[in-house]
Parts: sequence; C-alpha cells; structure tokens
Amino acid sequence: MIHKSHLIFTLYTVYGILLKVMASKGKVRAQRDEIYPSVQSVIPLGEGERIKRKSVSGQYPLVQNLTVTEGGTANMTCRVEYNDNTSLQWSNPAQQTLFFGDKKALRDNRIELVRASWSELIISIHDVTLSDEGMYTCSLFTMPVRTAKAYLTVLGVPEKPQIDGLTKPAIEGDHITLTCMTQGSKPAADLRWFRNEKEIKGAKEVNASGKTFTVRSSLQLHVGRNDDGVAYTCKVDHEALTQTPQQATEVLEVHYAPHVEVTPSLTVPQEGQYLKLECVSKGNPSPDPVMWTKDGGDLPDLDRMIVEGRELTFTSLNKTDNGTYRCEASNHLGTSSAEYVLYVYDVPTILPPSTTPPLHPILPDPTALLGTHASDPSVTGNRDPNAIGQHGTDHALIGGVVAVVVFVTLCLIIVLGRYLARHKGTYLTNEAKGADDAPDADTAIINAEGNHAHAEEKKEYFI
Repeated sequence: MIHKSHLIFTLYTVYGILLKVMASKGKVRAQRDEIYPSVQSVIPLGEGERIKRKSVSGQYPLVQNLTVTEGGTANMTCRVEYNDNTSLQWSNPAQQTLFFGDKKALRDNRIELVRASWSELIISIHDVTLSDEGMYTCSLFTMPVRTAKAYLTVLGVPEKPQIDGLTKPAIEGDHITLTCMTQGSKPAADLRWFRNEKEIKGAKEVNASGKTFTVRSSLQLHVGRNDDGVAYTCKVDHEALTQTPQQATEVLEVHYAPHVEVTPSLTVPQEGQYLKLECVSKGNPSPDPVMWTKDGGDLPDLDRMIVEGRELTFTSLNKTDNGTYRCEASNHLGTSSAEYVLYVYDVPTILPPSTTPPLHPILPDPTALLGTHASDPSVTGNRDPNAIGQHGTDHALIGGVVAVVVFVTLCLIIVLGRYLARHKGTYLTNEAKGADDAPDADTAIINAEGNHAHAEEKKEYFI
C-alpha cells in the first residue's frame, strides 16, 4: 500500500515537471516568434518595422539660432519630421513656458502664436530687448521627452555719435582734441574719422556699460589756416546698421592773420596804357578794406589813380607814375603788406621800311638802344608786323659795307706788293765797300772813302 502511494506521487511529480517544461518551451517560442517572425510574415512585418524605427528616429525637434536687432521681431520655429500626435512646447531662457501647443502660457503681449500643428510650432516676439537674449528650448513630449535649444542673439543699436571739443572759432596754431562718442552698441561699435572725404586715424576707447558698450574716439589736431572750412566727420560702423550708418559732422572755423600779394594786369606797362593793380589778401576775418600808398605816402593823383575795394587803377600811365606802391591789409590777428615797383616804359616807335637803299649805311646808335627798353620787341613782348622787313634791310646794308671794305683791302695789298717788287736790290755799307782789301774795320772805312770815286762801278740799275 505504501509502495502504491509512493508510485502515484512519483508519477504526479514527473507529470508536473513535464508540464512545466512544455510551458517554458511554449513561452520561449512565443518570444522568439515576436522577435524573429516566421518566413511567411517577413515582408509585411519588416516594412512596418522600418516605418516604426524611422518614426522613432524622426521624433526629434529641429531649431535654429537666431540674431535680431533690438526693437525688431524674432520668429522662433520648432519642427518635427514625424510626430505621432505629441505636443510641442517653447520655453524662454528662464525656463518659463511660452506656448504649449497652441495654448499660451506666459502673459506677455509681445509674444504671439504664428502657427501650431503636430509637425511645427512657430511663435514671434515683438519689440525685442536685450533682456530677451538667451537660450530658448523646444520640447517634444515623448517618452522620454526630447528637447532642442536655440540661442537668440539681440544686437544693441548704437546711438547717433556726438563730437565734443570743438571751439569756434579756433586760432591758427592752436592744439585741439576732437572726441566722438556713441552709446548702446552690442557688440562694441567701430568709429571712423574723415577729413572731408579722406579717412584719418583716431584713438579708440571701449567701455562696457551693462550689456552694451560705450565707444569713444579722439583726434589730435594742430590747427592751421588750411583747416579753415574743413569738415570733420565721425561715422559709426556696426552690424545692426544695415542701411545708413550713423554719423556726425563738424566744420572747423579757423581765424588767421592776413597774407597779401599784388598782382598787375600788365607785364610791361607803357605810357598811355591802362593798368590795374589787385591786392590779393587772404585772412579770416577778411581784411577789408585795404590801404594803398606810394613811396611811403598817399597817392598823388587821385584823378588818374582810382581805388575801388582792393584794386588800384591807372587810367593812363605816364613817367610820373614810376615808384613803389604798397598794399596793406590787417585784421585783429595781424597786419600784412606787399609792394610793387612800377616802371613805365616808352612807347616803341617803328619806321616804315624804305623802298630805295641808302647811299651810305646807317649804323644804329648804341646809346639810343640803351636809353629805351620798351622799343625792343623782345623786352616789351609786342611784335611789329614790319619788323621782319626792317631787319632784312639792315642785313643787306651791313653786307654791302663789309664787301666794300674787303675789296679795298685787297686792292691795297696788291699795290703794296708791286711797289716792293720794283724796289728790290743789293746795298753795301761803308764797311762792305772797303772790306775786300782791308785787314780790319778801320782800314776798310778809310779805303771806302778813298774809293768813292770808283763807287759808280758797283751801282745796279733796275730796268
């Protein structure tokens, strides 16, 4: 009986073990079929698996960084390629929810909804300020939650520059410093100096003021008269100024002492001519009126010498006008003067050429040429149309005189030569006459005197 009970217990135990083994095998097969589908279901289940995996990988929000100018509008966009009805949310840098789907969460009238769908969420922020700058977050509420971050950069617009340090008027020789300043730029602006249209370099200084910057640029000037009326311009360069750059311009006014020059209307003034002397004076303030003097005194003949403004006019020149004329101009900074030495030349006289040559050549008088310079065309600069014919006649006369002189000289040489040839002979001195038979010179002289009677025997005759 005991053996039967043990046998029955053993059979039930084996049966239970078999049941557990079979159950475990079925579970493993089911799990294997779930992971590795059968051959009949490979095609449909594989396509679905790819779609499922692709949808899972596309469920990530896509955003972009954004730069906007202060006072402008920022459009924040968040997109999702594949979304299974999951909500999108925008949050500001303080992690405050701006919009959850199409539901506005933050009470700010500057923030508005542009578009809300399962694939994108677009919001806009109007009148952007520097405090709006920071990292914004777009969240996709899947399991787990997926996020993407976009940085909003706000550009601070620089204010219109101001130029300080300009004294009006400046005095020639002064040292002044022009300073250009602009505030509110982010990032720091760049300042450029221009003298009229030419760029010049200044000294730049940058100071931070909260989130913005204050920029200064200084320009050192040694003021001269050439700076009078020159425009100095300070321009602001910044990426927030996309259209017209901010700039400021100041025109420099310089006062300086006058500088005077006298300009005549004629180069070689002659008697009877009209002459104008202009006193060109440059100064600031303008040195008006000017004062004319002659040889250190007043003008002698005001009937012919007319003063109008800066001009001295001679209606008809004569020799009494010769002298030194002085123009003087002055202002509160100084006095300047210039002189002009006037010499009135004679009027040149030109005779018409003669049709018949003269019997004797007439040579020009050197004293007459030295006495007047105005009659010489090379001096006065005035050319006579008959001057060429006159010079040709003078050359012909001189050539004829030279030919006559040469002919007379040749005739004299021929006559002198013939005369010398006719009087050619041999002449003996007293010593020579008695030198043939005398032993010394004294005896030769005595013999010569004694033989005087025979002197005719040694004479020669010219035929």
